[in-house]
Amino acid sequence: MADINMKNGWTYTRFGKPEQGATSQISKDITLADIELFSALTGDRNPLHTDKKAAEASRFGGLIVQGGVTTGILNTIVAEHLPGPGSVFLSVEWRFANPVYIGDTITGQVEIVEVRDDKPICNIKTTVYNQKGVLCLEGTAVTYTAALNG
Repeated sequence: MADINMKNGWTYTRFGKPEQGATSQISKDITLADIELFSALTGDRNPLHTDKKAAEASRFGGLIVQGGVTTGILNTIVAEHLPGPGSVFLSVEWRFANPVYIGDTITGQVEIVEVRDDKPICNIKTTVYNQKGVLCLEGTAVTYTAALNG
């Protein structure tokens, strides 16, 4: 059985080896609670995220969501859907193209660009759009998927 693991790094991963070109997406409504929870968790209390008056006076015209909240939707896709359970980011390269605001509905998408056979590693394309189809984030990432028992 050890020979199988040596030849196929995806053995014992929950969802198995994904196909190149596979995609997954989810959507989320963004609320003030998302900003508040992220601020409490991280200590990021930048006035652009937490001070309505200051944010309205800025070039953004209102409260904007922390980048970690925006990218969190991609964490969900990678860890829960594609490549799936046991998956973590090894590296990311993201460009924040437009802000996300309270009340926006964001849709994150992951596309498998390249899959290694020998190790459970994928190169993926990542995007996040708002409900108007405006690109908020784009980039690439490398994921690793751990074999999980049970």
